[in-house]
Amino acid sequence: MNVLVVEDDLDIAELVAFNLERQGWGCVLAHHGNEGWEQIQRMRPDLVILDVMLPGMDGMQIFRLMKESEMTRGIPVIFLTARGELDARLEGLSLGADDYVTKPFSPKELVLRVRNVLARANAGASQLVVRCGSFVLDKNTLAATQAGSPLDLTTAEFKLLAYLMERPGKVQDRYDLQKVLFGYADTTQSRALDTHVKRLRQKLGDFSGCIGTERGVGYYFTPDTES
Repeated sequence: MNVLVVEDDLDIAELVAFNLERQGWGCVLAHHGNEGWEQIQRMRPDLVILDVMLPGMDGMQIFRLMKESEMTRGIPVIFLTARGELDARLEGLSLGADDYVTKPFSPKELVLRVRNVLARANAGASQLVVRCGSFVLDKNTLAATQAGSPLDLTTAEFKLLAYLMERPGKVQDRYDLQKVLFGYADTTQSRALDTHVKRLRQKLGDFSGCIGTERGVGYYFTPDTES
């Protein structure tokens, strides 16, 4: 496993690298935002530990570029930044970051978080294509089709549909669905979840009924008759 650490504080970067390499993971350091983005495209690491405040391109800019590119959107990202940057933390999680570690941090905790994120990524890689009824979702390319016809879904809509399709017929509560979409759950995201579901149903057209509602609980996916 190769981990890219994009961190402008040399001491912190070396501390992170030391602890990761002790676990047997390869580690590459970048101390400038532009350098980090170049390394991501060149080496396509198994995981990126990304500082938010960087010279040149900042961490949020890098993360957005990663999500826009088919080559890099599937790479897990752990944000690493100062404890007081709450807005940055919420923004990172809402954009789909895999985890968030605040400074100062425990190296042991960081190693555990890296291990957990890599484990989730490896588990997800075993089922990159999700099929349910006439729906097919490719997690690697974010391509979605229904009976062979492409569906034009946003990343959030794709995540939501994939999560429901992987659990057909089972009601998923709002808390879990908010965590899937935003990385965390609270009452302020309730309307946002409903909006995503509404737009997804609109895009499914005649098959909008595949997404059912359990009032006061959450949503579920019922496969259509094709298989």
